[in-house]
Amino acid sequence: MMEKLQRSDLQSLEQREHNMVTEPSVHSNTMGIQDNDCGSWRDGDDPNTDVQADKKPGSLNQHRLCTPAETGNPLAESPFLGDNAVNAEDDGVKSGPKGKSCEDDEEGHLVYHVGLLMKERYEVVLTLGTGAFGKVVECIDRHTERRVAVKIVKNIDSFREVARSEIAVLEEINSLDDDNRFACVRMLDWFEHEGHICIVFELLGLSTFEFLRQNKFLPFSVKQIRHMAFQIFRAVCFLHRNKLTHTDLKPENILFVCSDNDDVEAVKVFEERNLNVKVVDFGTATFDHEHHESLVSTRHYRAPEVILDLGWNQSCDVWSLGCVLMEFYLGRTLFMTHDSKEHLAMMEKVLGPIPPNLLKQSRKQHYVHNESLNWDEHSSSNDYIRKHCKPLKQCMRRNTEEERQLFDLLSCMLEYDVCRRITLEEALWHPFFSPLRTQKQQQRS
Repeated sequence: MMEKLQRSDLQSLEQREHNMVTEPSVHSNTMGIQDNDCGSWRDGDDPNTDVQADKKPGSLNQHRLCTPAETGNPLAESPFLGDNAVNAEDDGVKSGPKGKSCEDDEEGHLVYHVGLLMKERYEVVLTLGTGAFGKVVECIDRHTERRVAVKIVKNIDSFREVARSEIAVLEEINSLDDDNRFACVRMLDWFEHEGHICIVFELLGLSTFEFLRQNKFLPFSVKQIRHMAFQIFRAVCFLHRNKLTHTDLKPENILFVCSDNDDVEAVKVFEERNLNVKVVDFGTATFDHEHHESLVSTRHYRAPEVILDLGWNQSCDVWSLGCVLMEFYLGRTLFMTHDSKEHLAMMEKVLGPIPPNLLKQSRKQHYVHNESLNWDEHSSSNDYIRKHCKPLKQCMRRNTEEERQLFDLLSCMLEYDVCRRITLEEALWHPFFSPLRTQKQQQRS
């Protein structure tokens, strides 16, 4: 039985006042600022693959959340559907008599038809996608006439067990944040249908990754990054203060709230309501008192202590968010690799040498030679790193005060030593967020 946690709200962020800084204007008709040095995805690499090797089965990369008519692609949010996502048109779902359901298929998925009514309440409208854990469908809640996303988990014991674990986490989040102050996705309901656990979520908009992709990977502006980061940091700080680590923070798991503006054109101009976001996917979220798997996080956002098998805590979320903010700023992944040692070498190129004491403590001693990273600087892989990686401060586009503040915050988040890495509660008081704190104070007065 999960221990009941006491509600813990964040310290008020309106108590201190800092000077305002000038915001850059948004590039004409585009989200963010065009920059020829922003780069692109590494050729042949899929940014949505290489999820942790031992990720719990059925870890919910579930939601999506916009319709095919809005995006032209039912898998616009495919990262939420797991590594084995397939097009909804190819998943065997066919139109049929309303309310008619069939037995499971050979993989354990529920075979259903558009029009199926589950729990005498949720009517299937369309399939949003299919993944290793099950399927996600958009439904009309006939009690409220509201559209929702329903994840239908495979009828397999291991997947059912993980689904129940996620439900417990989501119920705890709902209980601790019953007035929805923090930007975590809301579970609206859950039920069983013919042996399948079904989880009902609010329907959200595009993921930040999908937005970047549709916008040709043009980066967000610093003002836009600040607005989104403040919400994300408050949400994850709320989790941390309630003894929970997300473990899989990435652009695919940060979704825009605005579901009636899911096309890119609608949110290119900076408007607060269009840039409100929520954190999703608690399939691998872990409470402090629970067993910590040795390998967590999606590759590109994985902290060095995880790669080096040093053990991890909530600070691994801070590292992941540092990588996310850099991706928002650059328009590309900071550490685009599928090899752990190459990943560490990239970190050294961007952040400097890994401290010898961390390498000495690592259980992965094949990565270490003479208390340094065991890396061949004459390899073709090193040529790739030299081409695509440069020291953090050299990534700064403009030497403005707000960009200096952003990169100072990033350097505190991308700190090798977890004892020295900034916490999210500390990060929320960083000068980078001063304009938002001042704005909130003015709104309250």
